[in-house]
Amino acid sequence: MSNIFKKLSGLDDKIKISHDEPENEELEEATDENQGEWLGGDYDEGQLSIDVFQTPDSIVVKSTIAGVKPGDIDIAINNDMLTIRGRREELVKITEENYLIKECYWGGFSRSIILPVEIEAEKVEASLDNGVLTVTLPKAKSAKQISIKVTEK
Repeated sequence: MSNIFKKLSGLDDKIKISHDEPENEELEEATDENQGEWLGGDYDEGQLSIDVFQTPDSIVVKSTIAGVKPGDIDIAINNDMLTIRGRREELVKITEENYLIKECYWGGFSRSIILPVEIEAEKVEASLDNGVLTVTLPKAKSAKQISIKVTEK
């Protein structure tokens, strides 16, 4: 690795790799095996990247999911958790040895987040525009605050 790259990337000779931990390939294999066991068999799913922000009236979740049709996206709300699942299919099968660079994820993906506030689930809206998924979750109107006077007996 060149010194210029080390400086630009923040990597330098001060970073040491602990040999107590398994190599990356061993760790990935162990993780994949364990994941398959507790999820009930073959389970290979990518994690969806998201942005989450709030406005005065709602929580908004955005994600770039180019190449996915609206019908291939499933959005569910269970208690205070939002889950987005989908599948991006590779239209043309290319053998691994023909790839020069392979960074795009093809296959199933999902992302779950805990919602920071109560929302009105029946008013949630989702739209897909130019490969950007936007999920708008209206915040639940909080009940009026009632002041209770404590009396001494």
